[in-house]
Amino acid sequence: MSQFLVIEGLIGVGKTTLCRLLGERWSARLVLEPWEANPFLANFYADPERFAFPAQMFYLATRYSQQLNIRQGDLFAPLVVADYLFDKDRIFAEQTLSGEELRLYERFAGLLSDGVPKPDLVLFLDAPTEVILRRIKRRGIAAEQAITAEYLDGLRSRYHRLLDAYDRAPVIRLDTTELDYVDDQEGRDVILGMIRGWLRGQTPSATPASAPAEREDQPGLFSGSRERVAASFVSAEVAEDGENAP
Repeated sequence: MSQFLVIEGLIGVGKTTLCRLLGERWSARLVLEPWEANPFLANFYADPERFAFPAQMFYLATRYSQQLNIRQGDLFAPLVVADYLFDKDRIFAEQTLSGEELRLYERFAGLLSDGVPKPDLVLFLDAPTEVILRRIKRRGIAAEQAITAEYLDGLRSRYHRLLDAYDRAPVIRLDTTELDYVDDQEGRDVILGMIRGWLRGQTPSATPASAPAEREDQPGLFSGSRERVAASFVSAEVAEDGENAP
């Protein structure tokens, strides 16, 4: 059975890039947010008060559909990687909705939340707001250019409150300010080594600030031998790099 890794973080911090790296290097099955398919997203950034509710409900429905597919598992992928935590849907709703719209959203979200799979690990990527804004500008997605520092700061605070209380899986927080896994091979090796260490049951040493949540030592939804999964990843690394993985 696959293991389920969630990579979270603010818009533009590099979570989807890391997911794709895991897909390329370790043949992980990717579950990516369908942000490009949201017909309300550009309008939301331009006029949040008017378009927040349809944008949020679109995400809730599509994220839930993806989570149901994750529950079915994948016999051929040793790792399933998602670039979002289903529970985070509410923090966006709380920031953008109010009154009757928020109450209606919460009714739907409450009905759906019990049916989603539990991650085996949540990795939260972070960086200072000015760094994230530079990354957003660099990647040049038109709909994101209206994002403000104030919006990112408020969103970060909500993320930390969510993760402080999150007890369904271990949570690791990683400052990516000086970690370049896009253009730098050494940066890629650092973050891949950290994740590989977790798969071997080790506490990742590459994290400048980690906060693993305590949980019972029991199999999760995608339980499997960590040694077996790690071994399959090491084999993939040897085949690609021609040397033993660390």
